[in-house]
Amino acid sequence: MTAPIRVLIADDQMMVRQGFTVLLNAEPDIEVVGQAVDGAEAITKVAELAPDVVLMDIRMPGTGGIEATRALTAADGGTLAKVLVLTTFDLDEYVYEALRAGASGFLLKDASAEELAQAVRVVARGDGLLAPNITKRLIAEFARLDTAPRAPMRDRVGTLTERETEVLTLIAHGLSNAEIAARLVVAEQTVKTYVSRILTKLSLRDRTQAAVHAYETGLVRPGAR
Repeated sequence: MTAPIRVLIADDQMMVRQGFTVLLNAEPDIEVVGQAVDGAEAITKVAELAPDVVLMDIRMPGTGGIEATRALTAADGGTLAKVLVLTTFDLDEYVYEALRAGASGFLLKDASAEELAQAVRVVARGDGLLAPNITKRLIAEFARLDTAPRAPMRDRVGTLTERETEVLTLIAHGLSNAEIAARLVVAEQTVKTYVSRILTKLSLRDRTQAAVHAYETGLVRPGAR
């Protein structure tokens, strides 16, 4: 039997923490292992409890979600836990910084129980929560606010093959593996192999970070298709 996905919930509102705990613990493959009232406590409890995914509120007193996300995703060059950012507003300006800090995706606090559980599963398996149209808008907007490509990052994109670069571009446009396979007329397993190689070559965690990388380096421009 596969071990359940271990989740830590970090939010300064008790009702949010308890509500999400009840919803997630109702899922047979998910277990909430702890709660934190701010980013500092989240960092401490991640070290103690080793969750797979942290549901991280952006706006918390003291150490906020962005600072905590940066600490969790950059620790010793690795990732202590994958972060799914929680926000009340679908165009919260802080979400841009959370994605830059290493968050694997974000979720609105009014999401349904089904959407919440599915988001946790997607992030836990390393795909990154990139499917919703609003996430694509956020990534594009965050790239628009900082459009100067960084030379070292451009060099890293240059290590990709032509086909890998093509796949990365399609990832940035929000296409799923199945959609990319159909577009390129290849098997879906082949696309999975390309995605794995891209993440390895660019030292990225998941598809969301790959998309952010594509925008940051100028490989893809906001609004371009």
